[in-house]
Amino acid sequence: MERFVEDYQKRRLTDRDDIMTAINILMSQGYDEDDLLGEMTKVFYVDLDAFNEVIAHH
Repeated sequence: MERFVEDYQKRRLTDRDDIMTAINILMSQGYDEDDLLGEMTKVFYVDLDAFNEVIAHH
């Protein structure tokens, strides 16, 4: 995700299904699990509890 967004433009990513979709897209593009959160937070405000829950079950 080579897209940078100003903080005031970021959407909230809180739904577990949406987080899983973002994870699947990034992983299909070759990102490692360790890089997912960093890439996602470039574009979204990510609910960390929901993200960690999704990653734990991924």
